[in-house]
Amino acid sequence: MKKAKIFAGITLLSGVALTLAACGNSESNSNESSTAAKFSSAVPKKATKNGGTVKVAVETDTPFTGIFNDELSTSATDTGVMQYGAESLFATDDQYVFTDKGAATIKINQKAKTATINIKKNVKWSDGKPVTAKDYEYAYEIIANKATKSQRYTSSLADLVGLEEYHEGKSNTISGIEMPDGDNGRKVILHFKTMKPGMNTSGNGYIWGTAAPYHYLKDVKFKDLMSSDKIRKKPLFFGAYKLQKVVRGQSVTWVPNEYYYKGKPKLSKITASVINPNSVAQSIKSNKFDVISVINSQWQNVKGTKGVNFIAQVPLSYSYLGFKVGKWDAQRGENVMNPKSKMNNKALRQAIAYGMNVDQVYKRYTYGLSFRVPTLIPKQFGDYFDKNVKGYSYNIKKGNEILDKAGFKKKGTYRVQPNGKPLTIRLAAMTGNSTQEPIVQNYIQQWKKEGLNVKLTGGRLIEFNSFYDKIQNDDPSVDMFLGAWSLSSEPSPNDLYGEKAPMNYSRFVTKKNNQLLEEMDSQKAFNHTYRVDKFHEWQKYMDDQAYVVPVANSYSISAVNKKLTGYSLKPSDGCPNWYNVAYAK
Repeated sequence: MKKAKIFAGITLLSGVALTLAACGNSESNSNESSTAAKFSSAVPKKATKNGGTVKVAVETDTPFTGIFNDELSTSATDTGVMQYGAESLFATDDQYVFTDKGAATIKINQKAKTATINIKKNVKWSDGKPVTAKDYEYAYEIIANKATKSQRYTSSLADLVGLEEYHEGKSNTISGIEMPDGDNGRKVILHFKTMKPGMNTSGNGYIWGTAAPYHYLKDVKFKDLMSSDKIRKKPLFFGAYKLQKVVRGQSVTWVPNEYYYKGKPKLSKITASVINPNSVAQSIKSNKFDVISVINSQWQNVKGTKGVNFIAQVPLSYSYLGFKVGKWDAQRGENVMNPKSKMNNKALRQAIAYGMNVDQVYKRYTYGLSFRVPTLIPKQFGDYFDKNVKGYSYNIKKGNEILDKAGFKKKGTYRVQPNGKPLTIRLAAMTGNSTQEPIVQNYIQQWKKEGLNVKLTGGRLIEFNSFYDKIQNDDPSVDMFLGAWSLSSEPSPNDLYGEKAPMNYSRFVTKKNNQLLEEMDSQKAFNHTYRVDKFHEWQKYMDDQAYVVPVANSYSISAVNKKLTGYSLKPSDGCPNWYNVAYAK
């Protein structure tokens, strides 16, 4: 999945073992297997020829939703399916800092509190119409207009002057978006209330990174956008390829966008089709697809396959265990914590975290290609990652001690709550590949050793779309859940764990958390040392509170047809930029 799509912050990933994720890098972690570090992040460069069809596998056990619009989509599968056309306006280097090589340039002026965006002259939609200043403004309108039900609106984006007033319906326009050359010009000046330290970096959460075709969508009412054919069946993009055909939930066919600003791409067709994760190994061995993600639990089975290059990186992502401790208040647009909720007991949460034998699980099922992560800030973020936070390694004895001390007494096999009432904990977990069920059942057995009665919500693993429906709507049948994030490339966790972040699915809100999130994105945080200190303080705090417990990350390995060249997972290469992908001569 290309990183550019993650600018707003976050998309959802299905499954505990992550198979689709944002671009990371190929450096190894200390707790990763040494064999994994030998992967390259790009296929060999060769002379190219024109033409040819590339078949790409979309691994999911559920149909994709097919919301082909950056402002409305939240699913990583949709992101993967539209990556051939959905290009970001801004290019980056390998550290995710903006460069001038993309469809638009961006200049940040800290003193004037502005970002000036210039869309390049020949950037056009796939119907030949130019991408304009209004298209960029319109993307903000889609996000901020309540009628669209976009989940992308955040307090970070609302740092843009006037966006909150527009969101609340107090204004028909967004006052902080200035278009000096008018709607049809190519220049936009964004005015901010405060400047933030990450603004020069993609995925910073304060600056939106894509545009939406106003001329094409303006006739569709905001409330109808998400279901409209212009989004679901015939979307427009300004990337290298345009959508030719959609078989709903199953496949997409892409052909060259003749108006692409860099010139005509080399391939004549790309088809991306849904494949059940259980069929992946067989498909790799029979060379059924030209690009297909490896499921790490099947690595031993496929690693000797002829005719493919295996490339990999550690994506910016992690799976996690979240505890439901409140609700989303749609009227106020904020998370509200319930101090009396069942899971609002730190001892209980910590004990549950100690009961997870993550290292053993991934050693057994993924040959070391997945690995436990200690904190909610991945190692790829360099000094923002706090190497001193060790997280929760498996320790049943410690878990039992914590529960005893906190008054969770045993009555027979299971413990009761400190008030003497029975304790049943309902866990929501997604369906996935064939190892998903045994992994989750294993955790339930470990928790039983601590006297905890954990049962699956609904008695079984839940299909991806239904799972997130329950999580987003705070379904009372969920006490805790195994989710996963694909992260943006700027490390601030504000859009995931803030008081006003819809994606703070645990719904925890504390003064201390608010304070730390504010400090790490404050004016003082332009001082790098100060910002690093605040990131470390936040990681220690989150580790102690355990409202969200990081579980694992995985090498993301792709099997790419040896006849292809130009396929790269490096951020500076667009990871991958499909314009560069071609058959070798």
